[in-house]
Formats: sequence, structure tokens, C-alpha cells
Amino acid sequence: MIEATPPSIRAAASRVGGALGSVAGRASLVVALLAAGAVVVFGGGRDDGPPVLVGAGDIASCTSGGDEITAKLLDDIDGTVYTLGDNAYMDGSAKQFRRCYDPHWGRHRDRTRPVLGNHDLRKADGKAYYDYFGADVGRHGEGWYSYRIADWQVLVLNSQCDQVDCGPDSPQARWLKDTLADRPARCTVAMWHHPLFTSGGKHTAEPRMRPLYQILYEHGTELVLTAHNHNYERFAPQDPGGVRDDRQGIRQFVVGTGGASLYRFGDDVAANSETRDDRTYGVLKLTLDPDAYHWRFIGQPGAAYSDSGSAGCH
Repeated sequence: MIEATPPSIRAAASRVGGALGSVAGRASLVVALLAAGAVVVFGGGRDDGPPVLVGAGDIASCTSGGDEITAKLLDDIDGTVYTLGDNAYMDGSAKQFRRCYDPHWGRHRDRTRPVLGNHDLRKADGKAYYDYFGADVGRHGEGWYSYRIADWQVLVLNSQCDQVDCGPDSPQARWLKDTLADRPARCTVAMWHHPLFTSGGKHTAEPRMRPLYQILYEHGTELVLTAHNHNYERFAPQDPGGVRDDRQGIRQFVVGTGGASLYRFGDDVAANSETRDDRTYGVLKLTLDPDAYHWRFIGQPGAAYSDSGSAGCH
């Protein structure tokens, strides 16, 4: 789980993790080594099985109890927690992070790698988001960054295309191309807030993310995780134009089920949508093998809906 770390450092991390006890022991351990020549590593839970990514988007609202439900689901799942944006409603203020996000999802903050959402930017251009999650979530005003989990590369992008350029020659696109070229991985997952493909519920698709999806497609990316619509949807693998492509296509999920009020789907279903649900709070768990992945949507206790499957990397 902890990549490129000397044995002495791994042993120290293990001792610290053991001392944290049963509650924090389920969280990942971030070891920040500031001495010369050291690295910052990010771990995700126990080392006795394949690494796990688990999370959702559209999370914490003080007017909804959904985030308390999904945080309790995380309590029982080891691994790295991701968010898919709109972390603290309605304005992403420091007060809302403190009062709405921190009491529930906040107990997993040490193992969380977040995505920036539009509601997170409503106050001071997202200052509270950057202050709350710390230095390893991209530069303020950019919001894109990457990290590794075992053999997998994870790419976090910024889909706030009114605030940042999402075009093919944008700084974000250049960073993405360079990262994919300089740090190749057998398997890759990307995540951002606004979906390129969605059957709606309230928000339409965000076509301005297509150039970044194109870059990911050309480099053989397996998965894209998004949110924004407060429901759950899984698509078959597609090319950037929305044509099914089982050989090279990217499988996109919408996982806006983190806790804010859910949106109902309309009558129109997007092409290649394979499953949808708009009545269940839950999280998407990804188990990451060296050359494959397994997904499972874990809903609130008593939920009738479920979704699971697996596929190989390109």
C-alpha cells in the first residue's frame, strides 16, 4: 500500500497505526516525512488484501441525515476514501465544513483524498476546502493532483470549467498529459465532479470535460468517477463521443449519493446507461487488483438496490 518507502519507515508507520487503536486503525495513515530525501506517502487501511477506494460525492448538508448514514458505512470499510465534490453544503464555507462535514465524514479525513465541487467554491474561491483537506489536494485555484494506490494511478481533475480552462491545450490538460506520460501505470482511475454522461435528475451533462476524457481514453484509462446529480448511475465502457467501446472505452460512474438530498431521474435514459438508482444513499467501493477491478455499490441499511461487477484493465 505504501509505495517506495524504506522498510524502516514502513515499520514506524506500522507502530503508529497500531498505537492508534481500533477506530483509527480502520483509517489510512498519512506519513509526512519532511527530512531531506524523504517522500510523502498515502496508505489506505490494512495491508492484508487488495487495496480499496471507497466514497461518493454530494455529501454533507446540515439539513440532511444522509451523510451520517454513509459515514457509518465507511466505518466498516478499510481503504482510501475519495469524495467526488460538493463536500459541504451549501457554500463550502469553513463553518459548513466544521458543522456539517466534520462530525461524520470528517472522522475519515486522514484517509480521504477529495475532489472539488461547485458548492465548495461558493465562498472565497474554495479557501475552506483547501484549508480543511490540507496541502496534498492541488494548488489553490487549480485543484488537480494525482496519487498512487499500489499498482493503480489515481487522477483527480477539476471540472469547474467556469473557473478553470478544461480545453485540450489548457494547463490542466497539459498536466494530465505529462502525468500520464511520465508516470505510466498498468491501471488508471480518474475522478471529478461534473459527469460527461448522465441521465440527469437535475443537471445535464458537462461537455466541456470531453477534451480531458479524450486524453484519458487515448492513454487507456479504465474508470471515471463523477457526481453532481444526486443519484447513482453506471455506464458501459464508452469513447469520448458516447459510443460503446468494450475494447478501449472508459466506464463512468455517477455517485452523487453521499448524503445530500437525492434527485429523481426523469423519463429519458442516456445511451449506454446500464443501471440507475435514485432512492438510496450509499458509497461505491472499488477493489483494485494489479490488472483488474471490482465494483460494489453499498447502500444504506435495508436498501433494496445493489450493483456489483468486475472487469480487467486495458
